[in-house]
Amino acid sequence: MAIEMRAVRAPSASVKTRVSVVTVETVKAGIVGFDADTLEAAGFKGKADQCHIQPADHGLVGLVGVGSEQDLNPQALRRAAASAARACSRHERIALELPTGAAVEPQQARRAVAEGAMLGGYRYTAFKSASTPKGTSQRKRDEDANGADAKLSRVEVVGSASAASKAAVRIGAEVAAGVCLARDLVNEPGGSLTAPEFARKTVKIATAAGLDYEVWTEARIKKARFGGLLGVNRGSSQPPRFVKLSYRPEPEKPVARLAWVGKGITFDAGGLSIKTATGMMTMKADMAGAAAVIGAMSVLPSLAPRVAVDAYLPMTDNMLGGDATRPGDVLTIRNGKTIEIANTDAEGRLILADALSLASENSPDAIVDLATLTGACMTALGPRIAGLMGNDTEFTDRVRHAAQTAGERVWPLPLPADYEKQFDSNVADMKNIGTAQGGALTAGLILQKFVGAGIPWAHLDIAGPAFSDSDDGEIVKGGSGFGVRTLIELAAAFGDAESGDTGAG
Repeated sequence: MAIEMRAVRAPSASVKTRVSVVTVETVKAGIVGFDADTLEAAGFKGKADQCHIQPADHGLVGLVGVGSEQDLNPQALRRAAASAARACSRHERIALELPTGAAVEPQQARRAVAEGAMLGGYRYTAFKSASTPKGTSQRKRDEDANGADAKLSRVEVVGSASAASKAAVRIGAEVAAGVCLARDLVNEPGGSLTAPEFARKTVKIATAAGLDYEVWTEARIKKARFGGLLGVNRGSSQPPRFVKLSYRPEPEKPVARLAWVGKGITFDAGGLSIKTATGMMTMKADMAGAAAVIGAMSVLPSLAPRVAVDAYLPMTDNMLGGDATRPGDVLTIRNGKTIEIANTDAEGRLILADALSLASENSPDAIVDLATLTGACMTALGPRIAGLMGNDTEFTDRVRHAAQTAGERVWPLPLPADYEKQFDSNVADMKNIGTAQGGALTAGLILQKFVGAGIPWAHLDIAGPAFSDSDDGEIVKGGSGFGVRTLIELAAAFGDAESGDTGAG
């Protein structure tokens, strides 16, 4: 369900639920309308993510905490707004009041709250039945905060209805809509989101957003010499697709050209190097990199950054059909390099190799790829932080700064040249895996072989944060849409920096 976001000076009469964002210090000082003993009994102290709702005249009032005043920043406000939206999911309309005298710039705060409220209120209901079964208790309904009967449809951000405030809330809502779009794609089962269906949905999204697009069928993919994509697809009964999306700022001449590449494995069974049953449970999310790129691209026309962006999206599943690629087979990538297959479950780098080769041929100013690439990165950084690698320190620093501004956590990892010997092959230019240690790094090193000389490139291994097993701040259980906000922020900041404009994007 989409949530409408509004910037208002005061809540409208139709809003019966009002929630104020407060700090620990605010609670200690006392809050008008809230009894200190009641708050103490409820255990509410204004800590991050705490939420307290109580009856009031003609409705409900509530508090949501952000922690201490020194911890107050846009990300804390995103989390608070998400907590409020989740706690109030049974109410159609709520008003959110920002903390007064906050150190966060007011429009930054409003944008963050709009993003957080939409993201926290997100529900994926495409496969939910239309009605709750008879006999379901009210208690069960109340406990099922993720159910299809959530009602929240409007959030009013209270404090100002100025043009700048409305613009900030609009931008926050549009960015969040891009994230939610990516979440919808990730959450759809692999059995229905096949490569042809993924391409069809991408075209529908591109058409609605005003993006240019190309869809390559298997015949054109063969003509393009995409040996990696074709090799992974050999075990599938579904044909592959390759989609290119393009955004151009109008009427301005772009100040820079970016390429975004997203891994689009619609389901990863591991190929002949088959995964365990447990290992397959979330493999519908193996296209989260492509989903993030699509979600970010969908927002660019409305936000109008001054950069040109092309997206390259290889799509297939990785199955075990009768002619599936075998360990020991050799694939030839578009740029002519050959790869010996040592493990068919290391397939993402094969389809990305083709896409990175094509993106490089078009000589962009920089390339970013996003992929749920390695379990090794999850082992190193856990489920909430993406690994960041690249061939240009200045550019990877820009990506890291964009992620920090957007509220998405990344951490830089090295690409040590001496590790390349780990994937030496006797029969091809390289193998598709290295040794048992350092798998995230060797995967990055393999990808680097397909980036054109002199092109700044960054690789985001999002295997951990792309899918969540629980609610956490603005993240909800299931697909997270990780990377959408970082890409949008990067496009805006990149354009501003290249044009010499240091104002907010």
